[in-house]
Amino acid sequence: MNRVPGDTENAHSSSVESCPSLRDVHSINPAQLMARIESYEGREKKGISDVRRTFCLFVTFDLLFITLLWIIELNVKGGIETTLEKEVLQYDYSSSYFDIFLLAVFRFKVLILAYAMCRLRHWWAIAFTTAVTSAFLLAKVIISQLFSQGAFGYVLPIISFILAWIETWFLDFKVLPQEAEEENRFLIAQDASERAALLHPGVLSDGQFYSPPESVAGSDEESEEKQDSEKPVV
Repeated sequence: MNRVPGDTENAHSSSVESCPSLRDVHSINPAQLMARIESYEGREKKGISDVRRTFCLFVTFDLLFITLLWIIELNVKGGIETTLEKEVLQYDYSSSYFDIFLLAVFRFKVLILAYAMCRLRHWWAIAFTTAVTSAFLLAKVIISQLFSQGAFGYVLPIISFILAWIETWFLDFKVLPQEAEEENRFLIAQDASERAALLHPGVLSDGQFYSPPESVAGSDEESEEKQDSEKPVV
């Protein structure tokens, strides 16, 4: 006989423990969930996230900035046409900056193709471009004679190296984590909306509506007219 109060207390405690979860589920606002899901779906329809677009703009800036520095270097050496013919047509690995420009073009094509057109969600593409850039620049600095050609012998290799690693940091620590977090939020919101729809089956959607019921006064008048018509004529 003493077991009944104990069982009652256990059942009561289990019901109390389950109350917070039920409160959390019932506290979900279906309208807010649907608005959040629609916002995530709108981002998916855009095709590319804002942080990924910023990364692609920075990759474009990398190419344009290296190109600008290379054009300035051509002018400093005695004219674009003469120096361009010397660095491109008479290419020399130890004294030409044309390969650093081609390295920027290589980074731009690979990264835009991988992360803008193919929308890749992995770091292998930028790891490849950064590794190639770092190895090439280190070999060029060691073997070539760029340091004997003035300030540009230091500026172009250093800036190209720094920009490549900034792109790697931005993608690995900003783009990929933020997109993964937004995707997880979308899945959680979608799951919560499905649970809310099961717990609140009577909640109307935007397309549903009720037709107004007929008024009581109108029904009374119709019944009186029907009774008058059914009375026998004397």
